[in-house]
Amino acid sequence: MTENEVTVAAVDWGAYEQQFEGALKEAKTLDDVEHLRVEYVGRKSPLAQALREVRDRETGMLLNSVRARIQGGIDATAGRLQAEELDRRLREEVVDVTLPGEELPVGHLHPITQVRRIVEDAFLGLGYEIRDDREVETVEYNFDKLAFPPTHPTRSPRDTFFFDGEHVLRTETSPSQIHILEEKEPPIYMVSIGRVYRRDAITATRYPIFHQFEGLAVDEGITLADLKGTLLHVMRALYGPDRNVRFRTHYFPFTEPSIEPDVSCGICGGEGCRTCKYTGWIEMGGAGVVDPQVFENVGVDPERWSGFAFGCGLERAAQLRHDIPDIRLLWEGDLRVLRQF
Repeated sequence: MTENEVTVAAVDWGAYEQQFEGALKEAKTLDDVEHLRVEYVGRKSPLAQALREVRDRETGMLLNSVRARIQGGIDATAGRLQAEELDRRLREEVVDVTLPGEELPVGHLHPITQVRRIVEDAFLGLGYEIRDDREVETVEYNFDKLAFPPTHPTRSPRDTFFFDGEHVLRTETSPSQIHILEEKEPPIYMVSIGRVYRRDAITATRYPIFHQFEGLAVDEGITLADLKGTLLHVMRALYGPDRNVRFRTHYFPFTEPSIEPDVSCGICGGEGCRTCKYTGWIEMGGAGVVDPQVFENVGVDPERWSGFAFGCGLERAAQLRHDIPDIRLLWEGDLRVLRQF
């Protein structure tokens, strides 16, 4: 008899099975069953080691039958325990579908986007068209056709981002006025909303990149009174009836006469603070009656048609609407700030 045959024969496989069956009856959990599987048929079990040493057919058949019966007992017990666990969970882990579910955190629109939608709704209600034009403009559309004189400081690289001698990042959304005047015949009622770029110093009320809404109305018999009424309508939509609005005379190359709308500072109540530079008012933008030269530049008859134009910053509007002391807070992405709106 060889050494392998002595090793295999040295184990009483009947007693081995009986020992397993006794241990299996005591198994209460799936972990207990897994422990028995490793102990009795695992890679390091006596049965697995004996099977590696088998050299004759009869012994192999005997050991394989022992392994099959043990594995069968393991599978049956594991299945029974899994079914019992499922029954227990179905009895005990009852879900009351009438209870409210967990509230999931949901984001919301950025305050600038919220203000943009308020502006869009206000002008759509007046019958205006909403446009979104290109941000890279030519000098012709950004300055020349808007009647900026050659010596105007805005044409300087110190004030404007130039790509080359002919292309700039638009300094305002006013070029949309020229585009629509070239595309269609009056009457025209249009608002253009988008980003603009200027070489401005960053302050509590200014930022070099900001969003602007620019409006243009061209029709027969339009006057400065129509412009003031339109701006008052939008200001009331943005700030409610309690905020004061005033208009100051100003100068812009593409409007004459020109005005600037101011809104009373909500942070100090008009008494003066750092945000409003201690004046009690915050400038909203610029506006005025379209200069006849602009109409002539695009082939519109200034004797028949008149119009008004205006431009205001969305960040400034959001700052005024929510009494934010520093406009930079809208660009920093601090969730502690944004979650307040």
